[in-house]
Amino acid sequence: MADTHILSREAFDRLKAEHDDLTTRGRIEIAKKIEAAREMGDLSENGDYHAAKEEQGKMEGRIIHLANLIENAEIVEIVGDGSDLTVQAGCIVSIRYEGDDDVDKYLIGSIEERREGLTVISPGSPLGRALMGSAKGDTITFEAPNGDMNVAVVDIEI
Repeated sequence: MADTHILSREAFDRLKAEHDDLTTRGRIEIAKKIEAAREMGDLSENGDYHAAKEEQGKMEGRIIHLANLIENAEIVEIVGDGSDLTVQAGCIVSIRYEGDDDVDKYLIGSIEERREGLTVISPGSPLGRALMGSAKGDTITFEAPNGDMNVAVVDIEI
């Protein structure tokens, strides 16, 4: 059974549009590049041909990856508002590690949810699992590679 990928509606729509673009326009463009390179002659020493074939392979890999994400996506809507908001996929959470004065902001979700200036934490990671369902002001403990760590939830944003 494939893993479920938790995505916001926005990320799902963006990934679907990219998949549709690559399976139509992308495949047509790469086929034209390969055909143009073939017309140059000997394929064994044709750098343009080999570069186009490598590009095609990478694009097909991305298409397969996107198809898997789309097929196994669980689209989530953030529930709650400022006063009763808990950490859930799609939220931005500010945390403070025990013994540290700095506050770090993270986006909880799939790497495909990426947003400018934010590090993404998977809900399935040790820190992500521990944060899920916690509220502003909670202190949680999670198992890190060097032992248990405590973090305080400073803020939760949508």
